[in-house]
Parts: sequence; C-alpha cells; structure tokens
Amino acid sequence: MELKVTTDINKINKKKWADFVYHHPQGNIFQTPEMYEVYENTKNYQPIFVSVIDEKDEILGVLLAVVQREYRGLIGDLSARSIIWGGPLVKDNNLKVFKLILREYNKIAKKKAIYSQFRNLWDMQKFKDIFDDFGYYYEEHLNIIIDLRKSEELLWKEVHSKRRNEIRRALKEKTFVQELKKIGGVEKAYQILYEVYKYANLPIADLSLFKSAFQVLGPKKMIKYFGAFNGNEFIGVICILAYRGTLYDWYAGSLKKHLNKYPNDLLPWEVFKWGKENGYTVFDFGGAGKPDEEYGVRDYKKKFGGQLANYGRFEKIHQPVKFKVAKAGFKLWQKVK
Repeated sequence: MELKVTTDINKINKKKWADFVYHHPQGNIFQTPEMYEVYENTKNYQPIFVSVIDEKDEILGVLLAVVQREYRGLIGDLSARSIIWGGPLVKDNNLKVFKLILREYNKIAKKKAIYSQFRNLWDMQKFKDIFDDFGYYYEEHLNIIIDLRKSEELLWKEVHSKRRNEIRRALKEKTFVQELKKIGGVEKAYQILYEVYKYANLPIADLSLFKSAFQVLGPKKMIKYFGAFNGNEFIGVICILAYRGTLYDWYAGSLKKHLNKYPNDLLPWEVFKWGKENGYTVFDFGGAGKPDEEYGVRDYKKKFGGQLANYGRFEKIHQPVKFKVAKAGFKLWQKVK
C-alpha cells in the first residue's frame, strides 16, 4: 500500500478528517478540524497538522498539535512549546503509520518549539518504544475521571463530605450556576480567569482563544461556558469542552474575594448534573499532577470522587540551550510578577 504524509490541511477532506476522529476508538475533541480552526484564530498560537493517507486518499492517521507562545518575537520564541492532547490517532494502531506521523512531526516541531509534550488521554504504553526511538522520555502524570453513568445519588455519595457541605453552603449563600450564551459573558469570564492565573503566577492564553472557541465550537455544541453568580456578581467560571459523550474540564476559576460563596465547589457539581441530563457519560477532570509530588489541584479534584488514571506524558526537548534559558526566565518572570 502506498502511504503519503501531508501537513497541508487544504489537501485533506475536512469531513473525512472529522469522521475519522469521531469514529476512532480514542477520538477526542483535541484532534478535530474544529480545534485546528480555534488554534488558527488564537493570538500567539500556531497549529501543526500531520496526516497519513493511502492511495485512495483515505485517512490512516492524524496528529494535531499547537505551538503556544506567551509573546511575539524573540521572547516569544523562548516560550514556544508544542502541546498535543490525545494524539496521534492511528487506524488500527498501525505502527508504520504512527512512525511516519511522529517522524514528520519532529521535523516541523524542532524548528518551531523548544520542546514538545504529548498529554495522553488514554494508555499509550504500546507506543512507548517508538517514542523512545524518536528521543521522547516518559513521565507519569495523573488524570481524574468521573463516571457520569452512575446515578446522581451515587455521584453525590462519592463526593467528599466536606465538599458536600461546601456545596450546600454555596446554595445557602444563594450562589447559582447558569450557562453563558453570549460573547459578552465569555469576555467577562476571561477577566475572572485572568485574575486567577495572575494570582497563581501562571501565564494564560489570550482572550482570542476563548472567543474563537465560542464562535467555532459553540454552534456545534462542542463547548459550554458556565458561570457562578451571587446576586448580581459574576464570581466564577468553568469552561467545558464537549465531544462524543465526554466533557473535558478546560479552564476554571473563581475570584478570590468571593471564595466564601463557594463557587469552586458548586460549579463542577452542577456540570456533573448537567452532563448526566444531556447524555454525557464521562467527565474528564484533566491534569492531576505527578503521582509522587504533592499537588493542591489534585487534592481539590479528588474530593469530587472519580478514579485516578495514570496515562502519563511523553516529552522531548528540541532546543536544549533555549530550554535552559527559558526555564530560568520563567522563574524570574514569576518572581517579578
């Protein structure tokens, strides 16, 4: 069989791409053409696409990555990293196709990013030897998965007693959750997230990411923004990606001065209930850190129940000197902030 590698999305039938991802056993929103469009319309983001097709132009594998920068120019180059969530997707786990994709991706990524990181959404150990051959190293990294097929009563029972009390307190304080259906709400939500990330000394993507996601994914019901309110105050937000029965916790945060209204406790629980009501079966709480390191975010998420999954990550440093400079620069940036 003749195989061809392409990085030009104009040579790929978008519907075939979308269908390939949707019907793949591990198909996920992060490998869809819609996410490519979101990244393409985001300031300081640059998508990378690699696909393998056969002589009949049938897709055998895809990979979608995004190069993220904090700034433009030279400083931006020092912050450039390429992130891949849930990819590559390969038909029948064909190792030859997998190698072709990874080889082509490396050629591109080493010119555009200081390092690459594959954030796995399922067990990728069968490909570990191939990643090793291409210079990637494996690190354990946890996810937390909530099974929404369980009854609401059982989900509630699995929430830690302290968290249940805080959800009750949120309701007693008259905190409530509702979907944000207008772009103005998304812009206000971003201001909350910006403050949260600023307080944590962490960089956050540009507003254009959230607006682009709302405009591209919103009409297809692939994203939902939920806000927490208390009276007339907008106090917290959770951004959820939705695809093929799974909800992904994308971004979330609440204003520090309103934490006594318990928005961070109420928001996930309300999303669990909404997901169940709308036919979703999985809530992916996302990153929960390394198993051998203390991590406050993991402690917070674990109190909502669910199961720990150790899918790990594969990482490769493409430009070692720049990587060292960038690492030192980030620590200095955090001190200055």
